[in-house]
Amino acid sequence: MSRSAPTAVIFSGFFILGNLIILWGLLLPDMAAALGMSATISGLFFSLMSVGTIIGAILGGKYAQKFHFLRLFGALALCEVVLLLLLSIIPSWYLLLPLIILVGMTYSIMFTIGHTLIARLFANKRAAMMGLMDFMFSLGTLAAPLWVVALFWVLDDWRWPVRIIAVGLLVVGLYSWQVAKAHPVLGLSVSTQGQSLSYAAILRQPLFMLLLLVMIGYGAAEWGHGNWFVSYAVDGLGLASEQARLLLAWFTGGMVLSRLGFALLLRWVSAGVLMLMLGALALTGALCIVFSPSVTLLMLGNLLLGLGVGGLFPLMLATVMDIDSDNGPVLSGVASIGSSIGFQFAGLATGLWAQQAGILQAYWLVPLACGWLLLMIVLFYQRLRRLAA
Repeated sequence: MSRSAPTAVIFSGFFILGNLIILWGLLLPDMAAALGMSATISGLFFSLMSVGTIIGAILGGKYAQKFHFLRLFGALALCEVVLLLLLSIIPSWYLLLPLIILVGMTYSIMFTIGHTLIARLFANKRAAMMGLMDFMFSLGTLAAPLWVVALFWVLDDWRWPVRIIAVGLLVVGLYSWQVAKAHPVLGLSVSTQGQSLSYAAILRQPLFMLLLLVMIGYGAAEWGHGNWFVSYAVDGLGLASEQARLLLAWFTGGMVLSRLGFALLLRWVSAGVLMLMLGALALTGALCIVFSPSVTLLMLGNLLLGLGVGGLFPLMLATVMDIDSDNGPVLSGVASIGSSIGFQFAGLATGLWAQQAGILQAYWLVPLACGWLLLMIVLFYQRLRRLAA
């Protein structure tokens, strides 16, 4: 069976999803002004998106293998199109909140399908291909700040970027259905025979529980920064919105480089050592941002934070899938649930903290999350070494 067309579907889908997931942080100041959202409501917005992501990860991990992966991926892309178009015409934040739950849920199931399918198609080079897939995701997060800034020169309205992403997902959805017709058997695992999988059995294993705890720190660090840095730079440091968005591009650029290049480093260091290196880079970058008085150090901090967190998700997931490939959908679900819990915590806690003390203090949640991330990676590495011994 040719792997190029299914891979193209997932890679192009992940590029669009990368644009989508970073879009909300880029548009938050404009959305808040247009829809009358306070800092607390903004935090609730991200929290509810995370709730949807958690629900999607649970459903995707348990049931995605019951369906043809590409047909399901295409159907979900088309559902996301409808949700985004509805979201782009709402007049109030009251309607925004239920829609963003469904957006997060749909995105999360697509994310789980992508990781599971690529892991199965490329079992012999899983880490490299999953890293390349997440590189496409990060390339989307890198592209979004650039084209959004350019679009705002012409159309100064937060709704148009959402509509453009909807068009991209429409193309991906139709392409996925077309490829599915040529690959009618692509989907079910021989070992699971289409049965639902168990989260409880997986989480009873200490290594996989540590995976969940690592991903909580990862989600809080990545999305706490991605969703709040523009607000931190604009409202806290007094930078212009355009300058803040371009600074965030250094973070997404670091993620792109990390996901593209981490697999090369596995030739010289083990996966566990590389995880420790990436965690240390993330913490260093976050501390640079909170202690940096200059734009240059803000750029450096964003780059280091991006380099640190960028390669962690595919590296962690490929490592645990090498240990238990039959439970790939559940392991992907565990990773997504953990990052979503971190996402939810960072979104709500930062909003509440900012409401009480201002965004300058509230942004400290990001370096705290990076500290947790590094600590959990140390524990994961120790457990990994015991299993290998």
